[in-house]
Amino acid sequence: MDKIERFFDKAGDIVGYICMFIMALMIIDVFFNVVARYFFSYGNVAFQELEWHFFAVIFLLGMSYALKEDAHVRVDIFYAKFSERNKALVNMLGTVFFIIPFALLVSNLSFGFVGDAYSSAEASADPGGLTHRWIIKAMIPFSFYVLVFFAIGFFIKNLNRYKKASKEKIWRD
Repeated sequence: MDKIERFFDKAGDIVGYICMFIMALMIIDVFFNVVARYFFSYGNVAFQELEWHFFAVIFLLGMSYALKEDAHVRVDIFYAKFSERNKALVNMLGTVFFIIPFALLVSNLSFGFVGDAYSSAEASADPGGLTHRWIIKAMIPFSFYVLVFFAIGFFIKNLNRYKKASKEKIWRD
């Protein structure tokens, strides 16, 4: 099980690096837009729209990386006082009953959204804007399937944590 956990951790790191690379591209794009607008009185709608496309990808893939790092915001009123074993149990139950069903629901419901954008050749309403809007919309189901993948890894990580904490409890007793 530790080997499987390491596989998910490495895959999560790759997603994190992809997000970092896209963040760097977004920073370059924003920098270009600001410098071009204020110093050269030049504006490009496509580059401005590219900013929110980059941000969308970072957000959608970043939620999987945040799950891998266990960095999501949570209410720690009770959770912080739990033992390692109970924290792992809460995480496993939350994964099975909340994360995976929600991610599957969003991903499956968003296929129509992507299909409509593709079949209508949806593009930006602004002149000079980006075309092929279905590509960015396709990130919605893709990223939620990636979230399901990493939710499985999160479950395995917490199962290992639960087993380890249970063994330690047996040794203490």
